[in-house]
Amino acid sequence: MVKPPGSEPRRSRRTGPTPLTLRDRPLVIAHRGASQALPEHTLGAYRRALEQGVDGLECDVRLTSDGHLVCVHDRRVERTSNGRGPVSTLALHQLEALDWATWRNPWRDLDEDALDDDPLASFVTLERLLDLVKDWGRPVDLVIETKHPTRYAGLVERSLVELLHRYGWARTRRGVRSPVRVMSFSWISLRRCLEMAPGLEMVYLMERVPLRYRDGTLPLGASVAGPSMEIVRAHPEYVEAAHAAGHEVHVWVANAATDIELCAAIGVDAVITDDPEGALRQLTARSTRLR
Repeated sequence: MVKPPGSEPRRSRRTGPTPLTLRDRPLVIAHRGASQALPEHTLGAYRRALEQGVDGLECDVRLTSDGHLVCVHDRRVERTSNGRGPVSTLALHQLEALDWATWRNPWRDLDEDALDDDPLASFVTLERLLDLVKDWGRPVDLVIETKHPTRYAGLVERSLVELLHRYGWARTRRGVRSPVRVMSFSWISLRRCLEMAPGLEMVYLMERVPLRYRDGTLPLGASVAGPSMEIVRAHPEYVEAAHAAGHEVHVWVANAATDIELCAAIGVDAVITDDPEGALRQLTARSTRLR
């Protein structure tokens, strides 16, 4: 049964500096940064989202040919840069030399206000994004999606966990959870991460809910359900089933005002959105109205 607007948020098992029990709205997670306003996965998109006050950032990670984790969604670079080829066949210095911004502004060369070498337009390594989160000055979640399939098999997960260990974010320490969650459509990927870092939260992404999980349960070790917005629209009752099974629900990608309202009304724990500023404005206004 769908919860009516204004229902109290459920009790969460999460611990940390910003528990959901203190919130009257879903967490807002910036999908690839503030990607509706600025080119996705660029430093500027992530900084813009943080300045807007988001609760967390989302990124996709892939491994370069020389072993660096970089924030790129597609297997190939053609859509979001002026380069060619799979990310996995290119070295870090080759990726850093590409233009990752002009595809969103093809008239950039005619814009007198555009900077030729704007550092905010640069693409981001995962290490640089971790530094940004660490140094921001307030608690910020980071949701990292491992992309599959990949030619490097388990090396992506191993590299990810090793990097998180360097930041002290691969486990819960003194009762404070890591700000990092790992998510994937591949349960094999999540299982690899769990074996190396059992304290990390795992988000099981779904384009459709497999029959065996329609009761709200998840694969062993996953604590967060990650249904698409299409699933939630068609089956809003799934959110209540997942909560009843003890799991949080983080929905992707919620952009339309009607979708944001639906997510809030049925008690979704987090929305992953391309328009974090709009989502925050709408959810804040909604919370004020219902107080």
